[in-house]
Amino acid sequence: MIKFDIVTIFPHIFDSYLKESLIARAINKKIIRVNIWNLRDFASDKRGTIDDKPYGGGLGMVMKVEPIYRAVKKIKRTKKSKVILFTPRGKKFNQRVAYNLSKYKQLVFICGRYEGVDERVAKYIATDLISIGDYVLMGGEIASLVVVEAVSRLIPGVLGKRELLKERITYPKRHYIEYPFYTRPAVFEPQKKVRWKVPKVLISGDHKRIKEWRKKHSRIIE
Repeated sequence: MIKFDIVTIFPHIFDSYLKESLIARAINKKIIRVNIWNLRDFASDKRGTIDDKPYGGGLGMVMKVEPIYRAVKKIKRTKKSKVILFTPRGKKFNQRVAYNLSKYKQLVFICGRYEGVDERVAKYIATDLISIGDYVLMGGEIASLVVVEAVSRLIPGVLGKRELLKERITYPKRHYIEYPFYTRPAVFEPQKKVRWKVPKVLISGDHKRIKEWRKKHSRIIE
């Protein structure tokens, strides 16, 4: 079982997502575990203050190092764990990174907000800095859900049939293969004299040709 521990100031963002679809089933079957930690519970005052003005001036507020340190220290960690801070300056998240993370027993996610996070979190607390794309989000919550889903689907039992994932992976580099899909009807007519057809090879029953067609039209995702 892999355990995800998510540190956030908006714990209820995750409520509906974790109760639906394959993620919910994996949690119920105890294949994965997801713990949500409210960062304000680790503040040093009654108001739950977790941010302050940046040194040197500037707009916005910066998340404080102390409550994040206390939260990560409180979370019981295993020897095979990673502490991930989501930041636009981090390593680009891709399929290969997802595979590497799936080998760990525990992933701790720090979800930033506001103008940013005190740099001492990146230097001394996080083991990895990750970015899910070349854009800026309002916080790390969506990024954490992206990583939870990408990693979880690689865990045996989450997708149901192991073959569903195995046929889409190349070895030994573990690239992910994406190719076009079609299903019934073989011909769809959205309006008169307009016919959208399924490629004939896919309904031919010739598995060798189908495999060749998929290879020709596939895209390798790193």
